[in-house]
Amino acid sequence: MGTKKSITTEALIGKIAEITAFVDAELEAAGCPLKQQMQIDVAVDELVSNVARYAYGCGTGKITVEFEFDEDSRLAALTFIDEGIPYDPTKKEEPDVTLPVEQREIGGLGIFLVARTMDAMKYRREDGRNILRIEKKI
Repeated sequence: MGTKKSITTEALIGKIAEITAFVDAELEAAGCPLKQQMQIDVAVDELVSNVARYAYGCGTGKITVEFEFDEDSRLAALTFIDEGIPYDPTKKEEPDVTLPVEQREIGGLGIFLVARTMDAMKYRREDGRNILRIEKKI
């Protein structure tokens, strides 16, 4: 991949805007169309909020978001890294979106949406860290 930049901050809901602004600046520099930028923004919001809410239990910790862009393939990749409890969102069972809203289980729709709007979503656990990478052609 070509360009690679990152941001590290506390994994807090209040930091989502800062992380999104970082990602948006990189996407705009890469000439990302608005539709794909909005899809990536939704993914950033969902994934960062999940880390903020669940990764560190009652405590708090850090999150690093790495942005990579390859001009030749027009592939943007975001990698979310935290040291929270192990969690692989790619193993989460897809919600049954055909059920009426009142019969659906709570939760899981955000990860489902991320998986559906990105071109790839890969998880690995390495050195005590959750590493989730999403990719989107822009």
